[in-house]
Amino acid sequence: MLRLLAFGGVLLTSLSVQAKEVQVIELTQTPCQFVEAEHGLDHGFKSQQSADCEKINAKTKKDRLAKAKTITLKPGKYIFRVKNHNVPYTLGFWLREQDYNWKNPLHKLSKLSVSGGGLSSGVSKDFEVELKAGEYLYSCPLNPTPDYKLRVE
Repeated sequence: MLRLLAFGGVLLTSLSVQAKEVQVIELTQTPCQFVEAEHGLDHGFKSQQSADCEKINAKTKKDRLAKAKTITLKPGKYIFRVKNHNVPYTLGFWLREQDYNWKNPLHKLSKLSVSGGGLSSGVSKDFEVELKAGEYLYSCPLNPTPDYKLRVE
């Protein structure tokens, strides 16, 4: 069974999988941003490589993050379906606990971090995760985006 739900401006779909509900959160990446985090607004940034986004973010990130929407979810299992929409290079997705430090070996053992790449233009990829109450960040290091917030309560 597939159900479509609107939740805080983010499209959620609900799939019945082995009697457990798994919500699908669809996120769209355009150059230098996740559209849903910026209230559905595609800024129309132009980027041929990640360095272009680094320059754009240096000028716009602070203001964009101040206006960005925080996704709020309940604890549970989710699939983040991430789509590359018109980014001319391969990108990825990274969801982690807010205080996660990839340089800290203990965090790799004790904190949530889900990531992957391989999303060329027009491609979508699913990232499955079980979220517990807490604060999280999501971004794309390959298509440098701001660190957008996700709250689970």
